[in-house]
Amino acid sequence: MIIAVAGLWHLGSVTLACLAQAGHRVIGIDGDAATVATLRAHKAPIAEPGLDALLAANAARIEVTTDVRAAAVADVLWVTYDTPVDDDDRADVDFVIARAGEILPHLRDDAVVLVSSQLPVGSVARLEAMRALDFACSPENLRLGKAIEVFSQPDRVIVGVRSERAKARIAAMFAPITTKLEWMSVESAEMTKHAINAFLAVSVTFANELAQICEQVGADAKQVERGLKTEARIGPRAYLSPGSAFAGGTLARDVAFLGQLAERHGLSQPLLAGVRPSNEAHKQWPLRRLRELLGSLDGTTIAIWGLTYKPGTDTLRRSSAIELCRALVAAHARVVAWDPAVKQLPADLPITLVADPAAAVVGASAVVVATEWPQLREVELAQLAATMTRPLVLDANRFLAKQAAGVEYVAVGTR
Repeated sequence: MIIAVAGLWHLGSVTLACLAQAGHRVIGIDGDAATVATLRAHKAPIAEPGLDALLAANAARIEVTTDVRAAAVADVLWVTYDTPVDDDDRADVDFVIARAGEILPHLRDDAVVLVSSQLPVGSVARLEAMRALDFACSPENLRLGKAIEVFSQPDRVIVGVRSERAKARIAAMFAPITTKLEWMSVESAEMTKHAINAFLAVSVTFANELAQICEQVGADAKQVERGLKTEARIGPRAYLSPGSAFAGGTLARDVAFLGQLAERHGLSQPLLAGVRPSNEAHKQWPLRRLRELLGSLDGTTIAIWGLTYKPGTDTLRRSSAIELCRALVAAHARVVAWDPAVKQLPADLPITLVADPAAAVVGASAVVVATEWPQLREVELAQLAATMTRPLVLDANRFLAKQAAGVEYVAVGTR
């Protein structure tokens, strides 16, 4: 099949490479010439493990261009623009609608349009009003750092369709990848994405609010988590681990979408309305604990291990670690950071970047594990403690719990 992939940032570049790996001819379309040039050099526009190699290995089946007319030969147009979102979780939906709308006039009359960009329910209907084609929706399900695995070996793929013809075309496209397709209506597929991310966001904030109480009363939130997950009505895979606040825009964006829909229809949503403020409050956990344990931070040296939004990526935007660094600087602390993917700091962030974890902690009063890079598993905390002013380790998610002997070790949900 010939698949046109429109929008070539994270979602689009992974989709492009994985479809080519599955044997399809793929035409990538993006209005940004720099992104297209990067992909023509078989390089991803954003760091994702294995993606550069996958692009290079399948280069013969991949074409990338800024010309929207290239979609004219496609059996399927797959809309994969990353939806811009601001710091208040407001998404620029019109950006995606406009970009996709530029391509629709050039498609064949029998083409199928599959929308995966993260958009509010009703967005596919907006595109359908632009041209009478077969439209479908498959909500984006990738995760930074594990995107190729998730795309190539999905638990299942949600697909909303209007017609049997669209269903058959999309099933054929996915056939080399998976047959585990969950079919439903377009609006149900759009709503499913909102529901999944909102449920995960509620689960994270619930677990972290419990953890804060555990810290005060002497309970261990991980033991409470075990009690929850062994309850048959909850289950072992529930998203209930105490730890960091959720970051990035994905979960927050869908909570915001649902809030906007509720407001539009005059509905009260107190549970969902509380998710964002609860999560924002929990982002202060590292700073609050440092102040409780160290007192004034003025003049102290704090080491930060990891700056990126997640391990496996070089993305700094909306990173909780960057927010913490700014708060520490505002408190007049000296901040020394290490991150294997970061080569240059934001110009307005006055902290020191060093080449290895050991160098970051020399003379530090505390070290915060902010991004769970696998390299940190090799660190001997007890040995590094001798180089610190105080051997204090803050590790919200207990990533280094097995290495904690010989240091003061503090995690979310422990006294």
